[in-house]
Amino acid sequence: MKRCCAWAWLAFSTLAAAQDFPVEQAPAAAAPTASPDAPASPSVPARKPKIARTPSAVVAPVMDAAAGAPVAGLAEGAETTPLSLLGQSVEPGTRAELRWASGQSFDGTVVTTPVIGVHGATVGPRICLTAAIHGDELNGIEIIRRLMNELDPAELSGTVIGVPIVNFLGYARGSRYLPDRRDLNRYFPGSPNGSAASRIAHSFFDEVAANCQALVDFHTGSFDRKNLPQVRGDLRIPAVLEFSRGFGATAVLHSPGSRGMLRRAAVEAGIPAITFEVGSPMRLAPAEIDHAVQALHTLLHKMGMTRSFRMWAEPQALFYSAKWVRSDAGGMLFSEVNLGDRVRVGQRLGKVVDPVQNSERAIVSPVQGKVIGMALNQIVLPGFATYHIGVQTDEQQMVEAAANAPVNAEGAAASGDESPDVEDGDASPIETASDDEDGER
Repeated sequence: MKRCCAWAWLAFSTLAAAQDFPVEQAPAAAAPTASPDAPASPSVPARKPKIARTPSAVVAPVMDAAAGAPVAGLAEGAETTPLSLLGQSVEPGTRAELRWASGQSFDGTVVTTPVIGVHGATVGPRICLTAAIHGDELNGIEIIRRLMNELDPAELSGTVIGVPIVNFLGYARGSRYLPDRRDLNRYFPGSPNGSAASRIAHSFFDEVAANCQALVDFHTGSFDRKNLPQVRGDLRIPAVLEFSRGFGATAVLHSPGSRGMLRRAAVEAGIPAITFEVGSPMRLAPAEIDHAVQALHTLLHKMGMTRSFRMWAEPQALFYSAKWVRSDAGGMLFSEVNLGDRVRVGQRLGKVVDPVQNSERAIVSPVQGKVIGMALNQIVLPGFATYHIGVQTDEQQMVEAAANAPVNAEGAAASGDESPDVEDGDASPIETASDDEDGER
């Protein structure tokens, strides 16, 4: 802990939801010349994004071990400090809709997008929820909108900051990308003097994300693929692994993340962050949205921010590795399995029909596992990724496998993770999650 920087130590000292005693409010920030052990101000945590942080520098929120047990308040007494965000002040026990200037249109008009802040009446953590970094990924928008409307600031401990539409320019065009065809999720934490994407990323990271003490970034599958609700993060980092435990029965998949992704930039700034994948682009999935909203309520409860809790019917599934099964022929894809189905080695997953040659070719599973992602029925080329099979493991095995993984965080793309040029199937028979083909990249 002493090796951690001051602000990172404080950023999650209030997140000890499983403690049986209240956490006292920390003193104000020390001067810049103070010792490394001096706590920082709890209002706005400091940030040094240009410093590459080691995994041990990220401090995890401590979750309540008993999933269904009520969690005691994180601190005694009322929250007395207003939330300072985007140049405005949000009083304790209130909510406010702020506006973040996300960029400019071609005619010079400033484009703004809503940022909703629910600032609780009592002291607690500060968590940020983001969606539509890819403008065609709609499920996260509704998930955040619904959750923010359900929160009661008078009953909330801590603060929830929701940004339903980060890439408003892409959302307005129904496009995954920015108008210059750049992928915003490859440019964080950004630069004030770089490309349009880099400037937007810098503005968002500096003005919004840097105020977080934990972050959940919502995505969907991409390019006519859909995903089972699943949490992704670099599980080699203890803080991220601990954070990933808080989402109820939602599947957890190890995925190191590539440079430029929001969640990786957040982790490098000392903020535990994960990606939450839900459904497919340009399609709203009510059942999956309901699952994600319940998962967020479970997370807030485990962090000690709320007292309400809904039980899950099944335990959390843990996946360290996953395999994209590819088509070896071109033609029309017809699936015979659904998201969430458990499959065995050699099981038929679907078929590809070639109408020109009047032939059919089966696609079979090379591993035993669970379908966590799949392509929609469509025309495919040879090599097209059709089914994403998660190989389930227990937490101890997952932690050991993640710790011994040959790929490091810097070289995540070597296994195809979120790389636009290197696909995961070219790396090894069993790979970590690849978001090149299912949304996060």
